[in-house]
Amino acid sequence: MRMVWLAIALMLTVAFSSLLLIYHYQAGYYGGTLRVTTTTSLYNTGLLEKLAEGFRQKYPRVSIQLIAVGSGEALRRAAQGDADVVLSHAPNLEKKYLSDGTLKPGKIFAYNYFIILGPHDDPAGISGMDPVNAMAAIYKACESGRALFVSRADNSGTNARELILWSLAGVDPSGRPWYVEAGADMAQTLMVANEKKAYTLSDVGTYLKFRKRLDALEPLVEKGEVLINVYSIYTVNPEKVPGVNEKLADAFTEFVLSEDGQKIIESYGVEELGEPLFRAANGDPAGELKSAWEAMARIG
Repeated sequence: MRMVWLAIALMLTVAFSSLLLIYHYQAGYYGGTLRVTTTTSLYNTGLLEKLAEGFRQKYPRVSIQLIAVGSGEALRRAAQGDADVVLSHAPNLEKKYLSDGTLKPGKIFAYNYFIILGPHDDPAGISGMDPVNAMAAIYKACESGRALFVSRADNSGTNARELILWSLAGVDPSGRPWYVEAGADMAQTLMVANEKKAYTLSDVGTYLKFRKRLDALEPLVEKGEVLINVYSIYTVNPEKVPGVNEKLADAFTEFVLSEDGQKIIESYGVEELGEPLFRAANGDPAGELKSAWEAMARIG
């Protein structure tokens, strides 16, 4: 009988030790800090912190370092070894880092739309226009001294899309006196555009978050395939970039793409603003978001 009890005690000890090992692994016991470089729209709206909060509940011993910069800078920092995970919305910039192996193949986790904002009197007359025609009309109005345009000018995903729109319109605003280069994140750029009563391009999430402070601006162009704004998550490739915490990076990606993570995305902003700031990709079952990503990557 003594031997039986010893055997049972040993089995319980092994089982407890295994559960403790699993807990420590899930809690980040084998990796303390997760470095995330991210587009400012996810950070300024508060969505990324909400996702990080959900991740910490599952992995309470993990420290998350959020580095909010434009998508171009987020990708550059990943390449130089300053990140484990990148969240970006600039397909034409992302493709370079995928091609050279800096990033492992990623996943689309959310989307919303870009919008063209402008003053209430809309001197360029773009309200309801096709986005490309609207940019051509803005250029014409600015050239005639009737309007200004404020650009983020920071190599962000929004800035990249703005440049694509100018290119599709067949015009180049660089160096023009009416082309105001803010060199700032989306929230700051919106404030500058509001102060100057100028046109600008914004992701809809950041606009909704700050619209109560934007009394001089309103959305004038909100529809068009070229305005779809796709957010992707990538693990930095440890075979290309030394020092990447691949296990934690993959765990964070798995959480963002999980049912819990997607619910956070889909519901974020509803309670405060009455509508979501982002839409969850939910695996992109029809492949429409992937098609949009590929289209923007080709144009860029």
